Amino acid sequence: MKRKVLALILTGAMAFSMAACGEKDEPASTTTDKTENTDAADDTGDDAEDTAADDTGGSSDYSDIKIQVVAKGFQHDFWKAVKQGAQQAGEDLGLKENPADNFVGPKSETDVAEQVEQIKNAINKKPDAICLAALDTTASLDPINQAMAAGIPIVGFDSGVPDAPEGAVVANAATDNYAAGSMAADELYALIKDKVTDPAETVRIGVISQEANSQSIVDRTQGFLDRMVELVGEGKIAIEGHDKFNLKADGAKVIMEVGIPANVQDAECVTVAQKILGQKDLIAVYGSNEFANKNIITANQNLNVLGADKVVAVGFDSGKLQLDAVRNGTYAGAITQNPVQIGYKAVELAVKAAAGETVEDVDTGCLYYTAENMDSEEIAPCLYE
Repeated sequence: MKRKVLALILTGAMAFSMAACGEKDEPASTTTDKTENTDAADDTGDDAEDTAADDTGGSSDYSDIKIQVVAKGFQHDFWKAVKQGAQQAGEDLGLKENPADNFVGPKSETDVAEQVEQIKNAINKKPDAICLAALDTTASLDPINQAMAAGIPIVGFDSGVPDAPEGAVVANAATDNYAAGSMAADELYALIKDKVTDPAETVRIGVISQEANSQSIVDRTQGFLDRMVELVGEGKIAIEGHDKFNLKADGAKVIMEVGIPANVQDAECVTVAQKILGQKDLIAVYGSNEFANKNIITANQNLNVLGADKVVAVGFDSGKLQLDAVRNGTYAGAITQNPVQIGYKAVELAVKAAAGETVEDVDTGCLYYTAENMDSEEIAPCLYE
């Protein structure tokens, strides 16, 4: 529970989360009473002029700064949304050369060698800064060290550049996954509050995760679990199913069962999901990423336990199966990252770093989408298949 105070602060602050993915001056109503990114919302709109102010309060001229962006991919809708944010930041900051015109990524997110070459090419163009979402930091060490030697600051985005050499990455623009998991708990709790408030009989909440090693997935899982314990009440809820997350609470009538496949394979995850969905006392389920949710949906095809007036499901990410599940009511809703803000903030940080300004990590926020709002201007650009 060491992170419980953090969850309170982050989750309570999300009320006016980062600017919506679409209309830049219009706040996302889906983030009411959720974690706020204090660097966000109107930075993509009229307040962008304020972000271009230097430490003396005057207006900075960033127009000649050149930024190269190297993403993990290029064809996926997620990265297209990141590019959209990068383009908007370039326009708002008055760059003559828009970073979206220097936005590259390999054809596949498994093509490490291609990305390494793209990083090298970006450095050879002698930019003032580079935005990088590394597929493999170890494989990219040579160009990263080359950038350091050339005095080119690197800003990490999305998953960033984990374990990069000290001083190579000046800041990161990424989702706070712990806070996002906490937000998912808030949304699910609102839907099942009556069922978990002093129930007469045992009730169960399933939590299905891809793995227990990846930090982003672990944070999404732990954030959800910690916040749900806080909402239901310590001593009233127990966690079982996985040693990494287990929490004893003698006599607790609310149980959270964590299911994680031994290997990241669809068939194994479907088996885990079937076991949890088959529990007679199950009232709700949470999937911590697209992999988990697509396999929950597959497991439900024969069981048919999810949906309105059945077991309430809340997910994380999107993906075609999950989007369809939200749209048809199988899922109540899901959390999505804000890829437009990831791109926007990465470029903003890079420009400021290139100008010699002090920069620090930025939480790019997240959004909760439902069948009612998923086609809105705020949410639609953030959903990716």
